[in-house]
Amino acid sequence: MVHHWSHGAWASASAIEPITVALYLAPGFELLAVSSVLDVFRLTNKVAGREAFRWRIVSHLGGTVRANCGIVFTADADLAQERRYLMQPERPVLALVFGDEPDGGPETKVLSAWLRECRQRRIDTGAFGSGVAALAKAGLLNDRKCAVHWEALPAFNERFMRVEAAATIYEVDNNIWSCAGGTAAFDMMVELVKYHCGEPVAVSVAELAVAGRVRTGEERQRLPLLRQHGRLNPTVVKLIELMQRNLAAPLTMADLAAAAGLSRRQVERLFRNDIGRSPCRYFRELRLEHAKLLLAQSAMPVLEIAVSCGFVSASHFSRCFRQAHQIAPHKARNLPAGRFLGVPTAAQPGTVHTHPDLDLHQNRA
Repeated sequence: MVHHWSHGAWASASAIEPITVALYLAPGFELLAVSSVLDVFRLTNKVAGREAFRWRIVSHLGGTVRANCGIVFTADADLAQERRYLMQPERPVLALVFGDEPDGGPETKVLSAWLRECRQRRIDTGAFGSGVAALAKAGLLNDRKCAVHWEALPAFNERFMRVEAAATIYEVDNNIWSCAGGTAAFDMMVELVKYHCGEPVAVSVAELAVAGRVRTGEERQRLPLLRQHGRLNPTVVKLIELMQRNLAAPLTMADLAAAAGLSRRQVERLFRNDIGRSPCRYFRELRLEHAKLLLAQSAMPVLEIAVSCGFVSASHFSRCFRQAHQIAPHKARNLPAGRFLGVPTAAQPGTVHTHPDLDLHQNRA
């Protein structure tokens, strides 16, 4: 995890002066992330015995904004008012974004302008889940590292090529905080509290929240396709990570054996013992999952997707994809995203909303 953190920004505030935080909510924002952030602030104030944090809810036009699960929040200010606050005593020390506005719309232009102005005025910024794309669209993440949810990562990488996106749970780079979303929001905010209030306060916050373990930012979100498996051999994990970095140029068994310092037979045995299939089969499944996400979340032509996933031709890719998913790639692209990615939709029992953020986190490992 890149951790370029400037503690001076927080130290400049008086010990009794609250840190003001502006929370921008876009329609369909992820409730889990917002509730995690607000509860960490609440618990910090309780532990510190003072108002260490104060916050306000902001939306594009003010009024109400609906979460991905259907719950409605009432904003304290619209974005026009929040931009005026930047030149007043009410200016925030930290601006956080939850969710993303539609591309090309006026909401995105105004949000991007506000985020850039925050950076110009040395206000720290952060985002959760799909909100990380808002930071990227504003240009704040160029040549910086950020955390992106694993399911959105392939399309994000194709769109924002100047950004170093990672499938970690959160990243901090030059006072820009980015979080994959979900439960990782709690981990990142405890880290923020540690830098602002000290480690004893952060530990107490985690204890009050009954957090069994607070994760560090560089921890991976998941190992693909392994939801049913327990602890894996470290060599298998190392080789899986190597595969993930080489999706466009598939590695041979000789490459994998050399990287592990083992024989081909030993590598085969490790994979079969730990995950029940050969390295080659797992690598093909990994590339097909990457292709599946690109089909669902990007407008890339099928041929480009095939090449970026290491297939020698579109016909070879289509044949492998059909064998794995019982549908041709071009037909799969026309399916609703939730149905294609194998997550519940509004037509199925047990869900209340079909926003992409909700789908992402219902399907997390």
